[in-house]
Amino acid sequence: MEKTTILIVDDHKLIRETSSFVLQSDPSFKVIAECGSAEEALEAAKHLRPDIVLLDINLPGMNGLEATLQFRKYSPGSKILGLSMHLQPTYARQMIRNGAMGYVTKNSSTKEMFHALKEIQAGRKYICKEIKEILANKMISDKQEKDIHDLTHREVQIINYMKKGYSSKEIARALITAVKTVEVHRYNILKKLNLKNAAALIDFVNKNYSGND
Repeated sequence: MEKTTILIVDDHKLIRETSSFVLQSDPSFKVIAECGSAEEALEAAKHLRPDIVLLDINLPGMNGLEATLQFRKYSPGSKILGLSMHLQPTYARQMIRNGAMGYVTKNSSTKEMFHALKEIQAGRKYICKEIKEILANKMISDKQEKDIHDLTHREVQIINYMKKGYSSKEIARALITAVKTVEVHRYNILKKLNLKNAAALIDFVNKNYSGND
Protein backbone atom coordinates (compact mmCIF):
# COMPACT_ATOMS: atom_id res chain seq x y z
CA MET A 1 0.00 0.00 0.00
CA GLU A 2 1.32 3.43 -0.95
CA LYS A 3 2.07 5.58 2.07
CA THR A 4 0.68 9.08 2.62
CA THR A 5 3.62 11.49 2.54
CA ILE A 6 3.76 14.25 5.16
CA LEU A 7 5.71 17.49 5.50
CA ILE A 8 5.93 18.78 9.09
CA VAL A 9 6.24 22.53 9.66
CA ASP A 10 6.95 23.76 13.20
CA ASP A 11 9.57 26.16 14.54
CA HIS A 12 10.33 23.92 17.53
CA LYS A 13 12.76 21.12 16.68
CA LEU A 14 11.62 18.87 19.52
CA ILE A 15 7.98 19.08 18.35
CA ARG A 16 9.01 18.32 14.76
CA GLU A 17 11.02 15.29 15.81
CA THR A 18 8.34 14.03 18.21
CA SER A 19 5.60 14.46 15.60
CA SER A 20 7.72 12.66 13.03
CA PHE A 21 8.36 9.74 15.40
CA VAL A 22 4.68 9.43 16.29
CA LEU A 23 3.39 9.69 12.72
CA GLN A 24 5.83 7.13 11.36
CA SER A 25 4.67 4.63 13.96
CA ASP A 26 1.65 4.22 11.69
CA PRO A 27 2.54 2.30 8.51
CA SER A 28 0.09 4.46 6.52
CA PHE A 29 2.29 7.55 6.83
CA LYS A 30 5.75 8.61 5.77
CA VAL A 31 7.32 11.89 6.93
CA ILE A 32 9.42 13.14 4.01
CA ALA A 33 10.61 16.47 5.46
CA GLU A 34 10.64 18.63 8.59
CA CYS A 35 10.89 22.41 8.32
CA GLY A 36 11.25 25.18 10.88
CA SER A 37 9.69 27.99 8.86
CA ALA A 38 6.97 28.52 6.28
CA GLU A 39 9.46 29.84 3.75
CA GLU A 40 11.60 26.71 4.04
CA ALA A 41 8.52 24.49 3.87
CA LEU A 42 7.19 26.17 0.71
CA GLU A 43 10.50 25.63 -1.03
CA ALA A 44 10.52 21.97 0.03
CA ALA A 45 6.91 21.46 -1.05
CA LYS A 46 7.65 22.71 -4.59
CA HIS A 47 9.99 19.75 -5.08
CA LEU A 48 8.59 17.06 -2.76
CA ARG A 49 4.85 17.58 -3.39
CA PRO A 50 3.74 16.04 -0.05
CA ASP A 51 0.26 14.60 0.24
CA ILE A 52 -0.27 16.44 3.54
CA VAL A 53 1.37 19.43 5.20
CA LEU A 54 1.09 19.43 8.99
CA LEU A 55 1.35 23.18 9.50
CA ASP A 56 1.77 25.05 12.78
CA ILE A 57 0.06 28.46 12.88
CA ASN A 58 2.64 30.22 15.08
CA LEU A 59 5.71 30.48 12.90
CA PRO A 60 8.45 33.12 12.70
CA GLY A 61 8.15 35.34 9.63
CA MET A 62 5.25 34.07 7.54
CA ASN A 63 2.66 32.51 9.84
CA GLY A 64 0.61 29.41 9.13
CA LEU A 65 -2.47 31.34 8.03
CA GLU A 66 -0.49 33.20 5.38
CA ALA A 67 1.46 30.10 4.41
CA THR A 68 -1.73 28.16 3.72
CA LEU A 69 -2.54 30.56 0.88
CA GLN A 70 0.97 30.13 -0.54
CA PHE A 71 0.82 26.33 -0.39
CA ARG A 72 -2.31 26.50 -2.56
CA LYS A 73 -0.16 28.19 -5.22
CA TYR A 74 3.09 26.27 -5.00
CA SER A 75 1.86 22.78 -4.10
CA PRO A 76 -1.87 22.71 -4.92
CA GLY A 77 -2.11 18.94 -4.52
CA SER A 78 -1.00 19.09 -0.88
CA LYS A 79 -3.70 19.04 1.76
CA ILE A 80 -3.12 21.30 4.76
CA LEU A 81 -3.81 20.26 8.35
CA GLY A 82 -3.48 23.27 10.67
CA LEU A 83 -1.94 22.63 14.09
CA SER A 84 -2.05 25.17 16.90
CA MET A 85 -2.21 25.77 20.61
CA HIS A 86 -4.91 28.40 19.93
CA LEU A 87 -8.38 27.31 21.07
CA GLN A 88 -10.24 30.25 19.51
CA PRO A 89 -12.51 28.94 16.71
CA THR A 90 -11.67 32.01 14.64
CA TYR A 91 -8.23 30.53 13.86
CA ALA A 92 -9.79 27.30 12.63
CA ARG A 93 -12.29 29.20 10.48
CA GLN A 94 -9.55 31.34 8.94
CA MET A 95 -7.37 28.31 8.19
CA ILE A 96 -10.27 26.60 6.40
CA ARG A 97 -11.12 29.80 4.50
CA ASN A 98 -7.50 30.04 3.37
CA GLY A 99 -7.64 26.53 1.96
CA ALA A 100 -6.75 24.14 4.77
CA MET A 101 -8.61 20.84 4.97
CA GLY A 102 -8.46 20.52 8.73
CA TYR A 103 -7.50 21.96 12.09
CA VAL A 104 -6.37 20.28 15.32
CA THR A 105 -5.03 21.72 18.55
CA LYS A 106 -1.90 20.64 20.38
CA ASN A 107 -4.21 19.23 23.05
CA SER A 108 -5.55 16.68 20.55
CA SER A 109 -4.73 13.05 21.18
CA THR A 110 -2.50 10.97 18.92
CA LYS A 111 -5.56 8.93 17.97
CA GLU A 112 -7.43 12.05 16.87
CA MET A 113 -4.40 13.28 14.92
CA PHE A 114 -4.27 10.05 12.94
CA HIS A 115 -8.02 10.25 12.36
CA ALA A 116 -7.73 13.84 11.13
CA LEU A 117 -4.93 12.93 8.72
CA LYS A 118 -6.90 10.03 7.27
CA GLU A 119 -10.04 12.13 6.93
CA ILE A 120 -8.38 14.94 5.00
CA GLN A 121 -6.40 12.50 2.86
CA ALA A 122 -9.77 11.03 1.88
CA GLY A 123 -10.91 14.52 0.87
CA ARG A 124 -13.04 15.32 3.93
CA LYS A 125 -12.60 18.40 6.10
CA TYR A 126 -11.85 17.84 9.78
CA ILE A 127 -12.12 20.06 12.86
CA CYS A 128 -10.97 18.59 16.17
CA LYS A 129 -13.44 17.77 18.94
CA GLU A 130 -12.08 20.47 21.24
CA ILE A 131 -12.87 23.27 18.77
CA LYS A 132 -16.27 21.74 17.93
CA GLU A 133 -17.21 21.71 21.62
CA ILE A 134 -16.17 25.35 22.03
CA LEU A 135 -18.25 26.30 18.99
CA ALA A 136 -21.26 24.35 20.25
CA ASN A 137 -21.08 25.94 23.70
CA LYS A 138 -20.75 29.39 22.16
CA MET A 139 -23.76 28.81 19.93
CA ILE A 140 -25.85 27.70 22.92
CA SER A 141 -24.67 30.64 24.99
CA ASP A 142 -25.37 33.14 22.20
CA LYS A 143 -28.82 31.61 21.62
CA GLN A 144 -29.74 31.84 25.29
CA GLU A 145 -28.49 35.41 25.58
CA LYS A 146 -30.42 36.48 22.50
CA ASP A 147 -33.60 34.76 23.67
CA ILE A 148 -33.43 36.31 27.15
CA HIS A 149 -33.43 39.73 25.53
CA ASP A 150 -36.51 38.69 23.54
CA LEU A 151 -38.57 38.20 26.70
CA THR A 152 -41.29 40.73 27.48
CA HIS A 153 -41.41 42.74 30.71
CA ARG A 154 -44.25 40.55 32.01
CA GLU A 155 -42.31 37.37 31.19
CA VAL A 156 -39.30 38.75 33.08
CA GLN A 157 -41.57 39.47 36.06
CA ILE A 158 -42.82 35.87 35.97
CA ILE A 159 -39.26 34.54 35.82
CA ASN A 160 -38.37 36.59 38.90
CA TYR A 161 -41.34 35.15 40.81
CA MET A 162 -40.33 31.65 39.69
CA LYS A 163 -36.85 32.23 41.10
CA LYS A 164 -38.54 32.89 44.44
CA GLY A 165 -40.40 29.59 44.18
CA TYR A 166 -43.85 30.98 43.42
CA SER A 167 -46.44 28.66 41.84
CA SER A 168 -48.55 29.80 38.87
CA LYS A 169 -51.46 30.49 41.24
CA GLU A 170 -49.25 32.60 43.53
CA ILE A 171 -47.78 34.48 40.57
CA ALA A 172 -51.30 35.19 39.28
CA ARG A 173 -52.31 36.55 42.66
CA ALA A 174 -49.20 38.76 42.88
CA LEU A 175 -49.69 40.14 39.37
CA ILE A 176 -53.46 40.42 39.72
CA THR A 177 -54.14 38.30 36.67
CA ALA A 178 -55.63 34.93 35.78
CA VAL A 179 -53.76 31.66 36.40
CA LYS A 180 -54.40 30.75 32.78
CA THR A 181 -52.65 33.96 31.68
CA VAL A 182 -49.61 33.06 33.76
CA GLU A 183 -49.57 29.57 32.21
CA VAL A 184 -49.65 31.11 28.71
CA HIS A 185 -46.69 33.33 29.61
CA ARG A 186 -44.77 30.34 30.96
CA TYR A 187 -45.44 28.44 27.74
CA ASN A 188 -44.15 31.38 25.69
CA ILE A 189 -41.03 31.60 27.85
CA LEU A 190 -40.36 27.90 27.20
CA LYS A 191 -40.60 28.45 23.46
CA LYS A 192 -38.34 31.52 23.48
CA LEU A 193 -35.68 29.81 25.58
CA ASN A 194 -35.99 26.55 23.62
CA LEU A 195 -36.71 24.52 26.76
CA LYS A 196 -38.91 21.44 26.99
CA ASN A 197 -40.77 21.74 30.29
CA ALA A 198 -41.26 23.64 33.53
CA ALA A 199 -38.48 21.71 35.30
CA ALA A 200 -36.00 22.65 32.59
CA LEU A 201 -37.20 26.26 32.77
CA ILE A 202 -36.68 26.46 36.53
CA ASP A 203 -33.24 24.87 36.20
CA PHE A 204 -32.31 27.34 33.46
CA VAL A 205 -33.59 30.30 35.50
CA ASN A 206 -31.62 29.25 38.59
CA LYS A 207 -28.39 28.72 36.64
CA ASN A 208 -28.48 31.50 34.07
CA TYR A 209 -30.79 34.31 34.99
CA SER A 210 -30.29 37.05 37.54
CA GLY A 211 -32.98 39.59 36.70
CA ASN A 212 -34.67 41.99 39.11
CA ASP A 213 -38.28 42.71 39.89
